[in-house]
Amino acid sequence: MEARDRGVPTLFVIPVTLFCIGLLLFIALLVGQRDLTILSILVLSMAAGARVWTRVSLSGIECHSRVDRLKLFPGEKLTLSVSIENSKFLPVGIEMEIPVDDSLRSSSNDKILKDEGSLLWHQRSHFAWELTAQRRGFHHIGPFHVLAGDLFAFFLKEKKIEESHPIIVYPSLLPLKSFSLPRRDFFGVSRAKNPIQDPIYILGTRDYQYGQPSKYIHWKASAHHNRLQEKVFEPTGQEKVLIVVDVDQFSSHKAEEEFERSLEIVASLSVQMDQRSNALGLTTNGIIAGEGQSIVPVARNPKQLPAILEVLARLKMEPKGNMVDTLCRTLELSPGISCIYFSYKEDETIALVDEFFTHRKTPVIFFVSQPPFLSQRDGFKSRRKVYDMNELCL
Repeated sequence: MEARDRGVPTLFVIPVTLFCIGLLLFIALLVGQRDLTILSILVLSMAAGARVWTRVSLSGIECHSRVDRLKLFPGEKLTLSVSIENSKFLPVGIEMEIPVDDSLRSSSNDKILKDEGSLLWHQRSHFAWELTAQRRGFHHIGPFHVLAGDLFAFFLKEKKIEESHPIIVYPSLLPLKSFSLPRRDFFGVSRAKNPIQDPIYILGTRDYQYGQPSKYIHWKASAHHNRLQEKVFEPTGQEKVLIVVDVDQFSSHKAEEEFERSLEIVASLSVQMDQRSNALGLTTNGIIAGEGQSIVPVARNPKQLPAILEVLARLKMEPKGNMVDTLCRTLELSPGISCIYFSYKEDETIALVDEFFTHRKTPVIFFVSQPPFLSQRDGFKSRRKVYDMNELCL
């Protein structure tokens, strides 16, 4: 936390004025002007007292803030609440200033949230603002600037509180058409009761059954129950989908609008597939704002969809490497996975990615922002499994 003085707001406390008043006091004492002497002493005392008052105004000031939502969609609202307490006997004047991101709009459309008031001894005051999320991204509210001083506001002393609230705004959701995924499931069509178990999707644990492979033993659960526990897997056959977002082409063409549109489609598609109980995963070669991984392994659990939406919210239109290298370095594909690939347009990277997945016997379908027939002008022959991503939208 850092404290500093703010500019003086009144004529009676600036140094030149105080010097003139001091000179006037000296003249009044010389000529014996009693009333002028008293007036000069009062003005000087007021300025000195306000200065001392301001010096100690920030001591005993405690500030706490909270937001009711940290994750939301564009158009949704959150409430920022700030509580300030004066834990000393000296009353103070208080001002609060909070810078907010352009993507979080207040009712007054101000980029800096402001409010003011006064605190008596051991009094607490509350401030609240309602903000509306404007667009996708990883945003911050803060740091907080608390200004305290005398009740006349002659002087103000500022303290910067290095506290901020990270706000995650997911991409907007769009209505999509349903379409068939390319599948090559080794065990065939999904059934409610399939005798074949998929070792990737764990439902829980149970007591170890004699004859089961030792690799299925859940060692942490065994230590907790003080007896051997084995993993219980769900039947295979469910659709497993890996979504790939290639940021490189969007960045090189500076196609920010198309990039945001593609992320909205990816987010909507993820929600649609999660509602179908599909196993989902996501990988990208883009930079992730803040802390977080750019890969969400294929799985099906309640936390999977929020994890994918958060990666999409944090994703920047800045590549951190070639897409093919990223897939080779980080991706582990299990049998039965289908891939949906999103890019700006059809180019040589799509050909290499197609070869990558074909070699691993993974069916893949490509969606691009630029219609495939436009890509042919660049010398690339359009493939039958390359589609315009806008065809997914209703």
